[in-house]
Amino acid sequence: MVQEYQSPVRIYKHPFELIMAAYVRRFPKCHLIPVFVDCEIINQSQSEDGSLVVTERRCTIDIEAPRLLKRIAGVDYLYFIQKNTLNRQNRTLHIEVHNETFSNRVVVHESCSYTVHPENEDWTCFEQTASLDIKSFFGFESTAEKIAIKQYGSSIKKGKEIIEYYLRELEEEGVTSIPRWTPPAVSGSVNVRLQLPCVHSMCLAFPSDTCNMYKLDADYIRRYLGDLTPLQESCLIRLRQWLQENHKGKIPKDQHVLRFLRARDFNLDKAREFLCQSLTWRKQHQVDFLLDTWEPPQLLQDYYSGGWHHHDRDGRPLYILRLGQMDTKGLVRALGEEVLLRQILSVNEEGLRRCEENTRVFGRPISCWTCLVDLEGLNMRHLWRPGVKALLRIIEVVEANYPETLGRLLILRAPRVFPVLWTLVSPLIDENTRKKFLVYAGKDYQGPGGLVDYIEREIIPDFLRGDCMCNVPEGGMVPKSLYRTAEEVESEENCLLTDSIYKSASIFKGAPYEMLIEITEASSVITWDFDVSKGDVFFNIYHSKRPPKKDAGAHSITSLGAVNAQLIDKSWVLGQDYSMVEKALICKEGESVQGSHVTRWPGFYILQWRFHSSAACAASSLPRVDDVLASLQVSSHKCKIMYYTEVLASHDFRGSMSSLESCQSGFSQLSAATTSSSRSHASSTISR
Repeated sequence: MVQEYQSPVRIYKHPFELIMAAYVRRFPKCHLIPVFVDCEIINQSQSEDGSLVVTERRCTIDIEAPRLLKRIAGVDYLYFIQKNTLNRQNRTLHIEVHNETFSNRVVVHESCSYTVHPENEDWTCFEQTASLDIKSFFGFESTAEKIAIKQYGSSIKKGKEIIEYYLRELEEEGVTSIPRWTPPAVSGSVNVRLQLPCVHSMCLAFPSDTCNMYKLDADYIRRYLGDLTPLQESCLIRLRQWLQENHKGKIPKDQHVLRFLRARDFNLDKAREFLCQSLTWRKQHQVDFLLDTWEPPQLLQDYYSGGWHHHDRDGRPLYILRLGQMDTKGLVRALGEEVLLRQILSVNEEGLRRCEENTRVFGRPISCWTCLVDLEGLNMRHLWRPGVKALLRIIEVVEANYPETLGRLLILRAPRVFPVLWTLVSPLIDENTRKKFLVYAGKDYQGPGGLVDYIEREIIPDFLRGDCMCNVPEGGMVPKSLYRTAEEVESEENCLLTDSIYKSASIFKGAPYEMLIEITEASSVITWDFDVSKGDVFFNIYHSKRPPKKDAGAHSITSLGAVNAQLIDKSWVLGQDYSMVEKALICKEGESVQGSHVTRWPGFYILQWRFHSSAACAASSLPRVDDVLASLQVSSHKCKIMYYTEVLASHDFRGSMSSLESCQSGFSQLSAATTSSSRSHASSTISR
């Protein structure tokens, strides 16, 4: 159950500037809050005129909890991130706080604001909200909740006391007033922009005025990324800079970028292509939201024998898979490949989270995890052909999107049938990954050079003759009564992750891609979201009262020789048979475009993407060599897009989370930001 807190409005009868001077004195630590051990500034940025200052701190908290609970949790301190946004011109301070430690188990969010009193500009108002959601905490959820609420309650009571304490301290020093911020005197117009100093979460230092390169902070590299040679650091900087300038979606963290560089031996071009393919895949299938949206079916929870179990000697998260005890055939027959794939992806996403958490806990970079696979019980049933096929496809997806995330794979109690399985799966596994495999047959893992070399003896699972109770399910046989029919299994083949809301399309020179939308009610809203993954395109929207020709229903390219069927008849005349309802939009390669159109009339609307030639080519009456070759080889892909469209009723559009009125597309939540919006005479909006 989510615990929420809303404070009453607290009023300080002091000006905002004086309250801010008192507020900053509580950092880096405050003796009035003993549990507030320390904090460090991890990121600070300021606009050129100094009116806006954004400060991020990592705060260390010593929660008063039973020693036993701390020992079970494995930490002595908790870490929180506090982001302060100070607007000196508007005289506001907004504070956002969330927990770093146990973020996958506990969600803590706090929001505070200092603002000027609406009726007296020399007074300051303070408001505070907070929420606590304990999803799981080693079986001590109730105890942890009580401790957290008690601790937070005591901190709230001291809040006003702390500000008043530092106000008295300022008064004793003779500081009773602070002048308000005024814009600096600058001739001409001022172009305000944020200059970013070293940002630990994004790993960028502020751009130099003399060099268009980014500099990584040495302490940050050592703390979060590990040892990098100058060449490797340069590759990371350049790839990071390229993503900032060209990739319009969510920018991954440095640790994730570094994995792709390592997987391609720091070959920048290969790593960039590898990473961009994965980022497109993540957006297309909304993988960033998987941990928040994926709820394993009960059958999977009952019979899937895998789970997380402490960490190895290097601090890497440890995942245990009792493959020999798992009925892989039964799971595939009962659930299908799609469910199993999502389960494995959720394991990988959880692994990334745990690596970040262990990096903070152990104070050194931990970018991968250890997997322990127990094969006791493996038999020919595990070599069932559809099951092996599902395994191979899952391995292919994981290898393409989670490189360098496996630090070590310990295979225990391998039976005689294991070489057969290994022969089938090893060709799909990267060579660098295969080097991390350690295989033990029988009881070999118990001797020197065995399991104790990699895992502390006290956390070796009980089923491996250790003393630690392991909560990983034992699996078991899936009842045949839960199997799906043969028709259901067959229909799922070649359909991994086909429930993506995005579709892909190829656009040829001279063969546009067109999509038909029939509108029965005026004022309906057509929304779209598309990424241009290759080439440049024109985007148009047309309206016609006449239906398109009947044989123009196919859009996708089914073979290299196929050509997109066009909906707009060549005999139609623009302005008579159909009309353009949006100004043509030129979309460059790499752009993510979201927008909407409020329809004025019922009828047929056609969304069209066309191949876009360069300006030089368009201005010239003579064809270029490239154009001649393109006309001779139309089958080659010139442009590619990934798109999603949705039609909303007008009453569902305004303020809807799936609309663009909220400046955030629900079907493109991975976009970094909507950078601009404009409203045309047709009440349309195109956001890019």
